[in-house]
Amino acid sequence: MTKSNHRESSFPIDSLFLDRWSPRAFRDEAISEEQILSILEAAHWAPSSSNQQPWRFIYALKGTEQWEKALELLIEFNQGWAQNASALVFIVSRTFQGEVDGERKPSYSHSFDAGTAFGFLSIQAHLAGFHTHGMGGIHYDKIKEAYAIPDGYRVEAAVAIGTIGDRDTLPDKLREREVPSSRKPLSEVAFNGTFTAN
Repeated sequence: MTKSNHRESSFPIDSLFLDRWSPRAFRDEAISEEQILSILEAAHWAPSSSNQQPWRFIYALKGTEQWEKALELLIEFNQGWAQNASALVFIVSRTFQGEVDGERKPSYSHSFDAGTAFGFLSIQAHLAGFHTHGMGGIHYDKIKEAYAIPDGYRVEAAVAIGTIGDRDTLPDKLREREVPSSRKPLSEVAFNGTFTAN
C-alpha cells in the first residue's frame, strides 16, 4: 500500500496518483502559452484505438481575449470558482474513424480515448506544478456554436488548470469539500473473471 496526501491505496502505486486531485481553489494568475502547450503535448501522446487520436483541445488563457468567452460557456456554479484558474480547456472528440466511399465509419471508442487524453493531461499538469479540475457542468450546445464545431464531433468536458490556491477563497459550502477525495475499495470495481453491478 502507498500513503500520500492524506490518502492510502490498497496496493503499492506511485504516490503521483494519490497526490493528484481536483481542487476548486486556484490562485488568480496566468499560465504561459508554452506551459499549456506542454501539458497538451503530453495529452496528445495518449493511446487510442487504431491510433485515431480523436481528441481535440480548445484552450483559453487567463488575461487573453478568449478567456471571457470560454468562462461564459461553463454553468454559473463552475464559473464562480473557475474564474480564478489559469486556463480552460474544452475536450472534443471526433465520433467517426474516417470516411469510406463518402460514408463516415463511426468510432466506438472516441469518448474512451478522449478520456485517456484527459488523464495524461492531468498527470502532466501535476508534474509541471499545476492542478486540474474536470467539469461536466458546461453548456454543450453553446460550446459547439461558439467554436463552430461541426457534426461528427462531440463536446466531452471542460478542464480548469491552475496553481492551487487558498481554500478560504471559496464559499463555505465548497470550502468543506476542498480536500482530496477517497476512492471506493478496489474490490468494488475490479472483479476476477466475473462482473458485479453495484
